[in-house]
Amino acid sequence: MLESNPVPFHWNNIIRSYTRLDSPSKALCVFKSMFQASVMPDSYTLPIVLKAVSQVFDMGFGRQVHSVAMKLGLEANEFCESGFVSLYSKAGEFGNARKVFEENPNRKLGSWNAVIGGLSQSGRAKEAISMFLELKKGGLTPDDVTMVTVTSACGSLGDLNLCLQLHKCVFQARSFEKSDMLMLNSLVDMYGKCGRMDLAYRVFSRMEERNVSSWTSMIVGYAMHGHVNDALDCFRCMRKAGVRPNNVTFVGVLSACVHGGTVQQGKYYFNMMKNEYGIMPQLQHYGCMVDLLGRAGLLEEAKEMVEDMPMEANVVIWGCLMGACEKYGNVKIGECVSKHLQELEPWNDGVYVVLSNIYASNGLWEEVERVRGIMKERRLAKVPAYSLASSST
Repeated sequence: MLESNPVPFHWNNIIRSYTRLDSPSKALCVFKSMFQASVMPDSYTLPIVLKAVSQVFDMGFGRQVHSVAMKLGLEANEFCESGFVSLYSKAGEFGNARKVFEENPNRKLGSWNAVIGGLSQSGRAKEAISMFLELKKGGLTPDDVTMVTVTSACGSLGDLNLCLQLHKCVFQARSFEKSDMLMLNSLVDMYGKCGRMDLAYRVFSRMEERNVSSWTSMIVGYAMHGHVNDALDCFRCMRKAGVRPNNVTFVGVLSACVHGGTVQQGKYYFNMMKNEYGIMPQLQHYGCMVDLLGRAGLLEEAKEMVEDMPMEANVVIWGCLMGACEKYGNVKIGECVSKHLQELEPWNDGVYVVLSNIYASNGLWEEVERVRGIMKERRLAKVPAYSLASSST
């Protein structure tokens, strides 16, 4: 039925529906069928297809779509262009993203937002801020999407003076037609990352409506900077306000418990997350609990938690436990943890240093010498590369 329809409108609707239903592979299959039926895509088709390509992260397919856009003369279309910039940026291909961006002298705000967003999400905050300043110099007015992205980049830089300047830009970009909650949340998050919880709270307290992100940004900000009681009080107020926490909220809450060394509270909130809200703990939540138990000297309990996790522990979690073993001089668990760390990072000598320290704190000098012998052998294996580098200087 659809194959006999030469109008792209109906094809676009089906592709869009699959994309919205998080079925990008099916969306791309419909796009291929559209081509096979000799129905040419239009300026509405390609942005939807690019969204599906981003979801499956198929850069080969993305480049084919780019070729199609060029053949049809659609590459400079505002929505197609921003879609290509966004796709290349997400893939870390900033050369290609910049090329698409610069080829059009009449760039629209969507393309600027795509470039700034790609840089910010890839940890290139300074470049994102530079692009924002270029946008302003060009006479374009940033919107809420621009400001959310830029404030996120600024927060990661920790530049308070720049934050205060961006705060003014946020209020200039505010719209009376739609909610500005996203922008205000980004300000709370930005000030939180800079350690200015007084300014974060000032923005938060003046918000007419708050969602889970608003509360979570405050909790995470307080926890990040060691304001334990403020973080937990904020969480209690959040629950009292009837806002349902998410998994990120609980990372903040558990981090606060780690900073405060409150083991019982940590266990209480960890169980609350699972039993009251049905949120399955992720690696970060387990990491917080292992850190909390380890710092308190509950090493057996921490080790059991790692072993009972439904996923494989990473270097960070085993490293937390190893650090606790060093602090408390626990030989038995230290030896066990060191084996896991050696498997995960066989090239890292750090585990041998910590293990040697654990043996030394227990007066096990033969074991100290044995570990130092292993380290010496490992260094000897690296000598050719080292001597080659040193001889060239």
